[in-house]
Amino acid sequence: MVTLTFLDARTCVCREVQPCMGTESVALRDAAGRVLAQDIHADRDYPPFPRSARDGFAVRAADLPGELLVSGEVRAGEVFEGSVGPGEAVEIMTGAPLPDGADAVVMVEHTSRSGDRVRVDRTAKSGENFNPRGIEARQGDVVLAAGTLIGFAEVALLATVGLQSVSVSRQPRVAIVPTGDEIVEPGEQPLAHQIRNSNAASLAVQVRRAGGLPQILPIARDNWASTRMQIHRGLEADVLLLSGGVSAGKYDIVEKVLAEFGAEFFFDRILIQPGQPMVFGRARGKFFFGLPGNPGSTMITFETIARAAIERMQGIGDPPLPMLRSRLTQPFRHKAGLTRFLPARLSSDGATVEPATSHGSGDVAALARCNAFLVAEPERESWDAGDEIRVLLK
Repeated sequence: MVTLTFLDARTCVCREVQPCMGTESVALRDAAGRVLAQDIHADRDYPPFPRSARDGFAVRAADLPGELLVSGEVRAGEVFEGSVGPGEAVEIMTGAPLPDGADAVVMVEHTSRSGDRVRVDRTAKSGENFNPRGIEARQGDVVLAAGTLIGFAEVALLATVGLQSVSVSRQPRVAIVPTGDEIVEPGEQPLAHQIRNSNAASLAVQVRRAGGLPQILPIARDNWASTRMQIHRGLEADVLLLSGGVSAGKYDIVEKVLAEFGAEFFFDRILIQPGQPMVFGRARGKFFFGLPGNPGSTMITFETIARAAIERMQGIGDPPLPMLRSRLTQPFRHKAGLTRFLPARLSSDGATVEPATSHGSGDVAALARCNAFLVAEPERESWDAGDEIRVLLK
């Protein structure tokens, strides 16, 4: 048995899993949520001209304070044909090119105009209220690096540099195999001793959020033939996720069946709660994760450990773990020794967090009510109200 701490388990996954998905070209409108497979270079200087950042007047800073002759106007999309001479100003709009001769822009709020004269009763510094040419990027600069996750700002930048399509990493196919004799599908009426298959549905959502393409396979029953069949099918995908069957029970046979496929196990226990009995390894050239079967354990172990593998495969060099620090609304204690992830409610501004009432990692209702998880450090036992604690965003 190989047992790792939480951080060591993440490090192990990121070390073993390397970018491997190949690339494809997608239209810009379809690029959000994908991972760049190429460096993106600026096609020209940005801005390509000295650009006014304010509505006001383009002036020579040396002429202020004073009264100036307004010799013209320039707005975004136009170029002023003349230049700003001594004692002159040009009315300018936000986004317009700075006229030759001007070295500052005075905000319109700081001026008073009468006819073709404008009075400015304050000084200005050279370079004030405009963006010099090339200050954002120079032609040829890398403005987005390969491995960047594309969001709305990145799409805007891709459009800015003239791209209509972009090379991205192919999305990994992720097979999801729920296990257990007690599980029935969501549309079935369970008997008193049965539960519906919620893990496959929640994992599919988490896989999509990580950039993968989920494929839900039939339930693997707690016998050798059924489990072997579904693992065989699952290893045809790029990644295999199994939920359940990895504890120490008599019918927890997932690891034994994986061993029949020549599996190499990197770890099979992590010092976290929920989710200690978690398996990570490789079989037939494919990575697999054996996640615990309780819904909370499945969600937490995927989000904190397995997700990193799917992101690494797409070229994300350092997969992020979205944590912040917030202040507890009430005292909190736990038994030291494990990193614990507990359902919580984070305030809308992120300033405070309240532990949620939960009856264990099988309490799906509590998981649905929470919007975050407290992260209790393994070396600390207690926190007072007002103390800061780490929070994992849901």
